[in-house]
Amino acid sequence: MGRRTWAFVSLLAALALVFSYDYFVIGTNDPILGAWNPTRLDWLFGASVLVAVFYLLVPLARNRRLTRLYWNRLRTNRLAIASLGFVLLFVLVGLFAPVLIDLLEAIGVTTGQTRYGIAPYQPPYGTSISTGLAPLCAGEVANGLCRGTYHHPLGTTTGGQDVLAQLLVGTRIALHVALITATLLVPIATLVGTTAAYFGGRVDSLLMRYVDLQQVIPAFFVYLIVQFIYGGSVFLLVLVFGLLNWGGVTRLVRSDALEEVESGYVKAAESAGRGRLRIVRRHLLPNVSSTVLTAVTLQIPTLLIIETTVSYLNLGARTQTTWGLLIAGGFTENTFPSQWWIAAFPVLALILTTVSFSVLGDALRDALDPRGEQ
Repeated sequence: MGRRTWAFVSLLAALALVFSYDYFVIGTNDPILGAWNPTRLDWLFGASVLVAVFYLLVPLARNRRLTRLYWNRLRTNRLAIASLGFVLLFVLVGLFAPVLIDLLEAIGVTTGQTRYGIAPYQPPYGTSISTGLAPLCAGEVANGLCRGTYHHPLGTTTGGQDVLAQLLVGTRIALHVALITATLLVPIATLVGTTAAYFGGRVDSLLMRYVDLQQVIPAFFVYLIVQFIYGGSVFLLVLVFGLLNWGGVTRLVRSDALEEVESGYVKAAESAGRGRLRIVRRHLLPNVSSTVLTAVTLQIPTLLIIETTVSYLNLGARTQTTWGLLIAGGFTENTFPSQWWIAAFPVLALILTTVSFSVLGDALRDALDPRGEQ
């Protein structure tokens, strides 16, 4: 194994040890450090971040010539650059949401209260609402109107929670869903697709028949069954979709790998006596990586919509603030459309995120296509 692999395995093993200590020694209900009490989803997210760093960011940093080539292709598409910028913003906000919330509270944002306590139905800054709809107003009251305040720039919910803070927490959950699910399905899809393409024959037929069988039963249906038995949670959602939703990516990988198998360099490697595992690892995997990245990027919008739908339909955990729960709270009979902001901002976040990933995925498909060099 190379140094990168050793470093990755070492850090992953250290993460597993800390998780074991937290889970079996300290207990899941007690904090591991200060007030920090990570959940199972947080541990999976930590492992997913390691995978992304070592097998996405590090290769891009090491192969600067190829990275510059991809960037030169991508930057000609202004819409793709804007989408990339929003995706990076989504990732950064999701990563540092707790820090951002603490920072906002420190400078007086998201903490505005009336002398009677929290202020439900507080409108966003720059807007106003009748005091009959918001009797406890944290902002200025004039002419029977409660005006928004910078303490709650996006307003508050029916329970007085700050919409901006709730939106940040929901963004973190959305990032967890996207990254963890991608980390689970990418290795499986890549392994099955390349194995089927390289070995062919009965191996190919058997693996593809299993993929057909798996796709007959949608992962969403499996989640509904699991949710009925164990109760809904984001943790179960990412496990089900990460382990059972890789069929489409597998087919794309297999299609590209079949072309590579018939290429001259693979035949030359076989003639030189290279082992099958070495050929797959050295020649097939690097040449299908762009297909995998593009396919996963295009699949993330579907995952985010599914997670939002699950939360909106109350099929997830109500203890975790998600975009879907915010939208559901904003579309109740007593709040919509008068308190429009409760649902509007999470809907806007969902639309911008899914559209950005879709546009970026299409642009990556063009930029990473090796045939574009010809």
